[in-house]
Amino acid sequence: MKRIFISVGFVLFSFIGWATTDTVTVGAYVMSVHDINFHDQEYTARFWLWFLYNNKDFNFVNQLDITNAKSIDQPQLLPDSLDGKAYSMLKMKCTMKQNWNVFDFPFDQQHLKIQIENTLFDKDNLIFKPDVKGSKFDSDETLAGWKIKNFKVSVTDNTYETGFGDNRPGRDHQVFSAFLIEMDIHRNAWGLFLKIFIGMYIAFLISMLSFAPSPSELEPRFGLPVGGLFAAVGNKYIIDSILPESASFTLVDQLHSITFFAIFAMLMVSAICLKLIDKQKVEACEKVNRIGSRTIAIGYFLINAILVGLAIA
Repeated sequence: MKRIFISVGFVLFSFIGWATTDTVTVGAYVMSVHDINFHDQEYTARFWLWFLYNNKDFNFVNQLDITNAKSIDQPQLLPDSLDGKAYSMLKMKCTMKQNWNVFDFPFDQQHLKIQIENTLFDKDNLIFKPDVKGSKFDSDETLAGWKIKNFKVSVTDNTYETGFGDNRPGRDHQVFSAFLIEMDIHRNAWGLFLKIFIGMYIAFLISMLSFAPSPSELEPRFGLPVGGLFAAVGNKYIIDSILPESASFTLVDQLHSITFFAIFAMLMVSAICLKLIDKQKVEACEKVNRIGSRTIAIGYFLINAILVGLAIA
């Protein structure tokens, strides 16, 4: 009988120990964010994680999950103990998924988030507590060409609306504690803006040269704008190749569309001037040519300034 009571007590003790929720202190030090790839919608992050906990069943090397990662390299584990608790440090390298917001590219701002969970223990057994004071990022190595703002760590609940095959009552969903690393990144954009749009602006200026020859000279009046149009289209294809597909009408689309319409307007002015020349209306032709060239140039650069200004704001 004594053995039975001991066995029952051991089972109850084990159950109570398993059911007890362990608060795990977790922090992060972000070493670098690099290999930003807009087309494939990803970036690479390298960071340290540390966990301070009581439950010896926690194994963060095998149980760690970064829910929004494409791939996770095998972590490097540094096990230790601290104040009578288990202490684990993990060196992580992950390729992260990211839905880039390219509406104002290259004056874009992005919000990066890394979400970390334990795959085995739900919130009934494990609750994360963020080490806010100790969590930081390396400002010298983190991300070249960008500024990092609003870095923070926090915890949240992640609810899965499924029992994962467990049909028992009350198991129709599961809640896991999630640790979040978040930051906003702002691009230093003017250098990149000039690199990617210089071809488009040169194409526009070459097209503007078509106003210099006499309206009766068909080849330069129509050849230069058409050549500029092809150059602007080529420039847009090059930029689109580095950006993800987007249903929104982005700044890149807006600036190139304005360029296309401006070149079309040049061709229209040349066509009108040619028609007036045929009717021997030379003065009217010169007036249309003068007003048209100035209107297109001023309107083009004014609209460009407004669109770029709105993107920066």
